Amino acid sequence: MKPRPTRSLALAALAVLATVACQPAGTSTASAPDAVSEAATRASASAPAAGRPAAEVLATLAVKGRAPQTGYDRDDFGPGWTDPDRNGCDTRNDVLARDLTGETFQRGTHDCVVVRGTLADPYTARTIEFVKGDGSSVDIDHVVALGNSWQTGSFAWDDARRTAFANDPLNLLAVDSSANRQKGDADAATWLPPNRAARCGYAARQVAVKAAYGLWVTRAEHDALQRVLGTCPGEPVPAPVDVPAGTSTQQPYPDCAAARAAGAAPLHRGDPGWSDAMDGDGDGTACE
Repeated sequence: MKPRPTRSLALAALAVLATVACQPAGTSTASAPDAVSEAATRASASAPAAGRPAAEVLATLAVKGRAPQTGYDRDDFGPGWTDPDRNGCDTRNDVLARDLTGETFQRGTHDCVVVRGTLADPYTARTIEFVKGDGSSVDIDHVVALGNSWQTGSFAWDDARRTAFANDPLNLLAVDSSANRQKGDADAATWLPPNRAARCGYAARQVAVKAAYGLWVTRAEHDALQRVLGTCPGEPVPAPVDVPAGTSTQQPYPDCAAARAAGAAPLHRGDPGWSDAMDGDGDGTACE
């Protein structure tokens, strides 16, 4: 996956998390309590180091029985796609921008809303031409499904941790929609990517996510992951964060007066110090 030169998907750099679902313009409009960013930071700190053998990390995961799915509700994982890295774009658009090639963006969104691009789908090995609004070509998959996470530990979490989990780029991939919907909430014991060449990376990512969040695996799930990773000794876990060189981790200015005093005004969505709260008319430029 190619890095984004100007936009981080890192959770470790979170200051405040937007909590609205994916808006038509792909931008966030509200802020969440710091508890979400704190949960995300803790998960990032707990993630296994990039390059560590996934089989080694798998051996550290607890093996338990599956908890009941009683009480599971998608809404318990936050109100849809949010804006974890405070760049003004929701997670869905960030992942599309990360995973597609040749992407184009909707005008007036400061390279936020992806309208076209090409996906080399890891699950099917198909090449898919994505067009925003077609509703049937590309999904964003939770590699460790939300339902699976519920049955292996997340039922006991608070809302902040579940929201961080649902928007963690470590656990998200742009994929063929039909494959994603076939997978549903399945674990590795009952579903693996049809593209065998992608299975090692898929298993390694599941192991990394479960380790980062302290989720357990069932015996069947453990054995399935172990079998996959046995075919690719040394397969590394992916990096827990993706911070392009030079990415700013500056927290938002408290108001326009502070931005002007720092000589940073006007601010544009995505600039260091940006906050949606300062953009009263929603045009993407604050403190004009």
